[in-house]
Amino acid sequence: MIKKSPFFTSFLILTFFFLIGCKTEKTVKVLKLAHALDTQHPVHKAMVILGEKLKEHSNGQLLVTIYPSSQLGGERECLELLQIGSLDITKVSAAVLENFIPEYKVFSVPYMFRDKAHFFNVFDSSIGEELLLKGEKFRLRGLTFYDAGSRSFYMKENPVKTPLDLKGKKIRVQKSNMAIAMVNDLGGSPTPISWGELYTALQQGVVDGAENNPPSFYSSKHYEVCKYFSLDEHTSIPDVLLIGKDTWSRLNEEERGWLKKAVAESTKVQRQLWAESEKASLEAVKNAGVEVYYPDKKAFEAQTQGILELFKEDEEMNRLINAIKNLHE
Repeated sequence: MIKKSPFFTSFLILTFFFLIGCKTEKTVKVLKLAHALDTQHPVHKAMVILGEKLKEHSNGQLLVTIYPSSQLGGERECLELLQIGSLDITKVSAAVLENFIPEYKVFSVPYMFRDKAHFFNVFDSSIGEELLLKGEKFRLRGLTFYDAGSRSFYMKENPVKTPLDLKGKKIRVQKSNMAIAMVNDLGGSPTPISWGELYTALQQGVVDGAENNPPSFYSSKHYEVCKYFSLDEHTSIPDVLLIGKDTWSRLNEEERGWLKKAVAESTKVQRQLWAESEKASLEAVKNAGVEVYYPDKKAFEAQTQGILELFKEDEEMNRLINAIKNLHE
């Protein structure tokens, strides 16, 4: 019988632990997520939750690094980075996606949603899932819809109580054909101006008013210039969280499961954060001297029905519009 030396025994023990260590060593993947919002925004806070939950579910094997405040470019630039595989995840407004995925114009149709419950039901339904996957042929895969509230008019000189109050008024809109058509139908003069230039444009009278959601109205400080905010809530355009098709294809089934779970949890948190932000923003602007109005929406809805004529020859858009309008709990 061969007698083993203490050195040989120690060698075997060390080899055993080395092999165990090799087997249990984790492969860590880090996803880059970039967006244009500041770190106090409800959507950014939801993304932080996403990162925490993803780390928890994956036991540290799948992580997210967030680049906020346009560090890697604006929304359009981030989408293009996703398409070429230089960025993994981003958040953009559905209005920006109209230029990449035509079906997203459906969110710019005025008064598409009956109420907040209908809004969320659409996003959580097969219609929402279908829309999230519409961008795959453009190398973009939607992960979820984040709440971005509803857009309403705010003015410098007069409140908007009926569509007549918009007649001849210059209203800043996004560079969206749908937004331009809507303001035209309401009798206003749509004026596309970049978001960064709008405060000065309002101050100098280049435009008489604009339209956006309460948190944006507050965070932009437009309430310092515009003292009338009318919650007609003409459009409810969500934010969309997207992953690049290249990144998605590199994730295995388990990793995709971790990501989906974390995204769902962040979505639930974001909706609550948004509701709190809307309430706080409205209180803040009221305290700053803004008069808030709740006009009858029926007159606005009736006057913007002509926009549906834009799609009378578009079977796919008509199908989507009807599916959304006819969706019930």
